[in-house]
Amino acid sequence: MTENTTSNRLDTFRKQENKDEMKIQVISFVSMIAFTIIAFALVGTQLMTGAYLSILLFVLAVVQAMFQFLYFMHLKDKGHGPASALIYGGMIIATTVILSLGVITWW
Repeated sequence: MTENTTSNRLDTFRKQENKDEMKIQVISFVSMIAFTIIAFALVGTQLMTGAYLSILLFVLAVVQAMFQFLYFMHLKDKGHGPASALIYGGMIIATTVILSLGVITWW
């Protein structure tokens, strides 16, 4: 009897956990679609041009990449430390190289 009650509580807990995870997945997916639409609208309507547009598009891309890493690749979960370190380290190195080349080129 006790085993069945524990099993039911565990099933209820897992269902609620899965429901919460699905809600977060949908919210992050909708957010990424919104970021994409905003980027297309900014470029398509030419409300902004030049460096400001490039910086804003870069920021939107970084935020969207972070959503993808954290929620769709599950890097926010336990046990993904080495993979997270490699991905974030690569992003830091790539950003440093791009900024360095930009400074060297346009300074």
